[in-house]
Amino acid sequence: MTRRRPGRGSLLVGLAVLVAFAAAVWTTAGGEQYPDPLDPRNPGPEGAQALAEVLDDEGVEVEVVRSAEDLEDTRVERGTTVLVTGTDALSPSTLRRLREHAGPGRLVLVEPSYLLVEEIDGRLLATSASADGLDADCTRASRDVGGPAGVGLDDLRLEVDGLTVFSDTDGAVLDGATCFASTGGSVVAESTAEDLLLFGAGEALSNDQVLRADNAAIALRLVGTGERVVWYVPDPADATADEAVSLGSLLPRWIGPGLWLGALALVALVLWRFRRLGPLSTEPLPVVVRAVETARSRGRMYRRSGDRSHAAAALRRAARTDLAARLGVDRRAGTAAVVEAAARHLGAPQEPLAALLDDHSPPPATDQELVRLGQELAQLRREVRRG
Repeated sequence: MTRRRPGRGSLLVGLAVLVAFAAAVWTTAGGEQYPDPLDPRNPGPEGAQALAEVLDDEGVEVEVVRSAEDLEDTRVERGTTVLVTGTDALSPSTLRRLREHAGPGRLVLVEPSYLLVEEIDGRLLATSASADGLDADCTRASRDVGGPAGVGLDDLRLEVDGLTVFSDTDGAVLDGATCFASTGGSVVAESTAEDLLLFGAGEALSNDQVLRADNAAIALRLVGTGERVVWYVPDPADATADEAVSLGSLLPRWIGPGLWLGALALVALVLWRFRRLGPLSTEPLPVVVRAVETARSRGRMYRRSGDRSHAAAALRRAARTDLAARLGVDRRAGTAAVVEAAARHLGAPQEPLAALLDDHSPPPATDQELVRLGQELAQLRREVRRG
């Protein structure tokens, strides 16, 4: 047989695959990647590129800022909305700088965490919730939520997979409109004192869920009411050195007092048990039983029960143990090894010795046969001892 050489078609297919792989690697390495959720340049399901493009199509200028230094260099004036997504990377110090710089404009925080909400004001609470759909149901005229030029949120419906609701313990902070009430709080909460808006449905801005229900209209009314949007994507590197994530910062606040309480309970338990334990005391046995009396008592029990087979097995076991020790046989060896060593030592055949020492031999039928077995075993032990 002749071996077929690879054809030109196979070579072309292999070359095409290699070129495609190289092109994919080159485009991936050369292009910018924005994997963060709600990033305005992220075209994936969790990104927010669709909202950024719609805002641009509506004539709203969108400027993306990716560091606190660049944000401070960015002009923020009246009519400018500072939108902050990806608030998980927003540190308290960066939030304070952000609130100072965004003073003339309007600040919109998307799904801020409990710690950030507490940093804004200790009277605010942020909790997670879930709902299939929520109607606006604003507490004030909903056109005020979007600022003076805002369009009303009435008759709009919000649908997302997860929510964050905000509540005010004494009603002194969230003095503006609140919309989309759920589980004791509101998804949209406004503070007119510093023109701050908290939005707890970040998934409504994502490419995957922006077309659900009225999510797109809600996003445009909350963000696109002005002429310019400064879209700030926080960078974890903006945090100060003392705000770096460590094991201590990830632990809950009660872990320290809990450990102290557990240590004190352990010390109390040790002291309690230590007081109960006293020194060891020795007591004399009430009765001393001699070994011969124990043997006679067991013999009487065997006789009373008529268990001649058990008694015969005890006699044979004791004889095998004694013979093995005298003949130098391993004590873990079987009956056959003891019989062979005894026969070799006495110069006698193995069959009668095996019948005498093996437990599989027929048990004695009468007391006389049991006595005779004991006498024969004692005689065998004496002969081995003399030999």
